[in-house]
Amino acid sequence: MIADYLTTSGTDIARLVAGGQVSAVEVARMALGRWREVDGRLNAFQRVAEDEVVAAAREVDRRLRDGEVLPLAGVPIGVKFGERRVGKALAAAGCVVLGTTSVPGPGTPWRTWGQTSQGLTRNPWRPDRTPGGSSAGSGVAVAAGIVPLATGADGAGSIRIPAAWCGVTGVKITSDTTVAPGILGAWSADIHTALELLLRRRLPLRDPMTRTDVGGLRAAWSATLGFADTDQEQAEVARAAVELPLVEVPVELLDPREAWFAHRAGEAVDLEENRRRLAEVFERVDLILTPTTPSGPHGHAGPGERMSTALTWLFNLTGHPAASVPVGFTADGCPVGVQVVARGHREADLLGALRFTGSRNPLAPC
Repeated sequence: MIADYLTTSGTDIARLVAGGQVSAVEVARMALGRWREVDGRLNAFQRVAEDEVVAAAREVDRRLRDGEVLPLAGVPIGVKFGERRVGKALAAAGCVVLGTTSVPGPGTPWRTWGQTSQGLTRNPWRPDRTPGGSSAGSGVAVAAGIVPLATGADGAGSIRIPAAWCGVTGVKITSDTTVAPGILGAWSADIHTALELLLRRRLPLRDPMTRTDVGGLRAAWSATLGFADTDQEQAEVARAAVELPLVEVPVELLDPREAWFAHRAGEAVDLEENRRRLAEVFERVDLILTPTTPSGPHGHAGPGERMSTALTWLFNLTGHPAASVPVGFTADGCPVGVQVVARGHREADLLGALRFTGSRNPLAPC
């Protein structure tokens, strides 16, 4: 029995469904009810087919009756439009896909607008502001409590920026390509489970990942990475929330803007100096912490000249795993995120850092 869908984590849903205390079909109908309640004004989803959702939930119930072990049995998820890899892995673990989430449409070259092919996707904290992008709908769907988890893909901050601006957690994994798959979620335990599932499938020859004690992690803080024009309030809110022990290590990197555009155009880029500087920092610490974005969410007219990607896109070029963790709000009511960056293939360190955010990210007042 689930008394309140909005306050029940994905891992708790899976436990209750696997234990026969509630069916996947019942949970799916709760998620559809929340979607009908709020998405008309938020536009988090590009497509939801209710009959297909219920049919998928019935299939999960059948798999359980047949004796399958499903770590995320019956957990509703959103799948970013065009994303396949993470959604497939989570569905195999028993998740029920509620639908495809909205992404920025034509005329949004920076992919941080809320304008999609379905119309405006609105930030659930400030409807007059963008939720970020390009995993816009995924961030909104999680923040609004429609689903506890949603998939994303991150090519310059496309998971981390909407996570920061919607007040949820978003993680991209280590990747040899600029665009990395990942997860957005409301509960740290759900992020743990989903990432462990994804990483086991991605690294099948490795031992299952062990959770890291946050007390043993060392971190360096930088508000600018040496080049970004970060708003003072963003930096202050983010820095005040950090509870990890900090090591005084300078983090002075080169602005990756030209390299990112060159890479996008198919040109060869030289990342050697930034890789060298990052390696020196990671010799002394486990994590680098920054504000996720240099400024808060802009309006639906567009970002202007501000580069919301300024603090995120370097780590797409270098392939480091990175997360955005919600830590507070600015005076105008917009969420603020802290970006957490780890060494390559050290997602376990990111998982450890999630603990300083508490159990559940705040539910948006939509």
